[in-house]
Amino acid sequence: MTMNWKMNASMLSAALLIAAPAAFGDGAEVYAKNCASCHGKDGKGETTMGKKAKVKDYTDAKVQASFTDAEALKVIQEGKEKMKGYKDKVTEAEAKELVAYIRAFKK
Repeated sequence: MTMNWKMNASMLSAALLIAAPAAFGDGAEVYAKNCASCHGKDGKGETTMGKKAKVKDYTDAKVQASFTDAEALKVIQEGKEKMKGYKDKVTEAEAKELVAYIRAFKK
């Protein structure tokens, strides 16, 4: 029984890892294409451009609490300070999926 449980747990873990990007729809893809170069693949902002632009660490719960989903959506679409807006590059649905993806960085 223990062996069976371990195998089932391993299969479930693998399935969740494979399905995780799908849980965010296009958010993961949009992030990788448009955001990761500054905000980092892990959301910490520890890239050359991220450090230069002083982007925030999305893994920090305090940073995540400092903005609403609506505010994040507005920044994605319209831009803010050094960040350009993406309303011509991503749909509103993709932007909402991107917000959900960014929220998942929180520790």
